[in-house]
Amino acid sequence: MKGSSRHFEHNKKFDLIGLGNAIVDIIVNIEDEFLEINNLDKGSMNLINSDESQRLLKNCKVIKQISGGSSANTVVCLAELGNHVQFIGRVKNDEFGNFFSSDIKKSKTIFNTPPTNEGASTAHSIILITPDAQRTMCTYLGASIEFEPKDIDFSLIEDSKYLYLEGYLWDSELAKNAFLKAAQIAKLSNTKVILSLSDSFCVNRHRKSFLELIDNYVDIVFCNEAEVLSLFEKEKLAHCQEDLSSLCELVVVTLGSNGSLIIKKNNVEVIKSIMKGNVIDTTGAGDLYAGGFIHGLINNYSLEKCGEIGSICAGQIITQLGSRSNIDLRKLIG
Repeated sequence: MKGSSRHFEHNKKFDLIGLGNAIVDIIVNIEDEFLEINNLDKGSMNLINSDESQRLLKNCKVIKQISGGSSANTVVCLAELGNHVQFIGRVKNDEFGNFFSSDIKKSKTIFNTPPTNEGASTAHSIILITPDAQRTMCTYLGASIEFEPKDIDFSLIEDSKYLYLEGYLWDSELAKNAFLKAAQIAKLSNTKVILSLSDSFCVNRHRKSFLELIDNYVDIVFCNEAEVLSLFEKEKLAHCQEDLSSLCELVVVTLGSNGSLIIKKNNVEVIKSIMKGNVIDTTGAGDLYAGGFIHGLINNYSLEKCGEIGSICAGQIITQLGSRSNIDLRKLIG
């Protein structure tokens, strides 16, 4: 959609529909030695099978369970900020699936996807938090990789201002088909398409098709520095400016403690990070930043204000365990 000036219809029922992996986050605290023993790179996202999941969980203590997944985290943040949003993801009719459904609805997020009685069990991700607050994820995708077009009520997308998609869905051919059909429906319905690149390893796996997807359908991209470098196969962010400027209508690059960049064509705004306390867990920081930023877009705030709200939400979530804020985000952003 390079050079797109699609008319954006505001008279729609939903502010945003999010598609993504419906995952139960299982948070545990570990020492660095645990990563070494299990041959895990700190900060990575690793796909595991059911047996590997059970083995890891046997050797660590569960602190907290949350209805998670990248897109779900962003959608919940938007719901908690008072927006009318819905999440669509596949769960099985099992213990984790029932937990996911009941937990995500506590935020006033609409979640009406019927659970399946067949196939793999509900996805879950073991989030290993080391003393330096870094998180390493070991994810069993389970039912989420069986997500397919029939799981989506496409009329919801037609009646939404924004469609939010996570790059992780690209790892499954069935989910990829659902993803593409949703993007096509959005394009025909004047629904703006937002893509989160999700993970630099994910970008490595799908670089060419991501670039094609963005060119054909995507209006807004959220990414971090590592994902940008992977996407453009460059060594420094400074070398990516021309590529970022021409990628799509709006690109937002998060830089951790160094803040974020908002790139609209050749205009770049630098947003400072906003720390709300000591860093305990970085899980969901990028997702909450996206939620805060999109809240600003929905309310027609300036891009600078959108970035500030994103930074506040991200700055709060890293001061606690997990991706659900312990305090009212609406009061926090004023």
